[in-house]
Amino acid sequence: MKIAFFEVSKTRQDFLREFFNGEDVSFFEEKLNESNVDLVKDVDVVSVFVDSDLNKNVIEKIPNLKFIATQSTGFNHIDCEYAFSKGIKVSNVPAYGSHTVAEFAFGLILNLSRNIYSANAYLRETLDYNYFPWMEGFNLEGKTIGVIGTGKIGKNVVKIAKGFEMNVLAYDLYPDIDFAKENNFEYKDFDEVLSKSDIITLHAPYTEENHHLIKKENILKMKKGVYLINTARGELVETEALVWGLEEKIIAGAGLDVLEGVKQLKDDKNMTILNHKLMKMPNVIVSPHMAFFTREAVLSIMQTTVDNIKGFLSDNLQNLVK
Repeated sequence: MKIAFFEVSKTRQDFLREFFNGEDVSFFEEKLNESNVDLVKDVDVVSVFVDSDLNKNVIEKIPNLKFIATQSTGFNHIDCEYAFSKGIKVSNVPAYGSHTVAEFAFGLILNLSRNIYSANAYLRETLDYNYFPWMEGFNLEGKTIGVIGTGKIGKNVVKIAKGFEMNVLAYDLYPDIDFAKENNFEYKDFDEVLSKSDIITLHAPYTEENHHLIKKENILKMKKGVYLINTARGELVETEALVWGLEEKIIAGAGLDVLEGVKQLKDDKNMTILNHKLMKMPNVIVSPHMAFFTREAVLSIMQTTVDNIKGFLSDNLQNLVK
């Protein structure tokens, strides 16, 4: 079997190589797309991360392809429908950073609530070791946090929020009532969570149905002065509406680990005018889709990917995308 890994650093290559002695394995730090698919046109297995683009044209050019192992939970960078039609199996990493991402979400919340990032930037620039009225923050204790999506990450956010003695409201298509009772919070409908929350944090998967889950008509339902956190998917939030909400001061600040059109943003440093606006707003913190990125999470990703490929090679498939 010929196996090709993309988007893997030298360190990760060393880790992976140990598991595939005897197999014909190649490693690439670059992402896989139409521009370089000829590198692997004769492989049987491809493993990629989220910046690769396995569209129909790419898959067509790998005629021997039998298995795709994405090193991620999400798989919208793969044309799964076409892959399935060709008999190609696809696996993912269903869980690797539920604590990691939840902790990062609270890192954004704490930065916004206490102006840590802005104060540090001011001090570095001016060397003025004084605090000013604009640095005044607010307590999390007693505030209401609205958690949109209570999968593994959302559940960990709830637990952390309870540690800060926050009130928790949650929305999920499939509410876990037992978990709510155990952790003393309530599920409400979407509009009520928006209208009653001081902080709204998104932990829902991206689907066609929740594209632009946060848009102008929903921002109008929010409590004035709300803070918005998104560590889930960029397309959950309509960028133009978010900029509007910030400019109208309905949204007091935002912490964004993901942005709409993230692939274009990574490839084009000029980005879009609207995303430039977000970058320049002092009450907005943007990070480059790194909420998952810890040593522990990366190790978990690599190990599960290895197990998925080994399972395919031994006809013991696991973590299949359906």
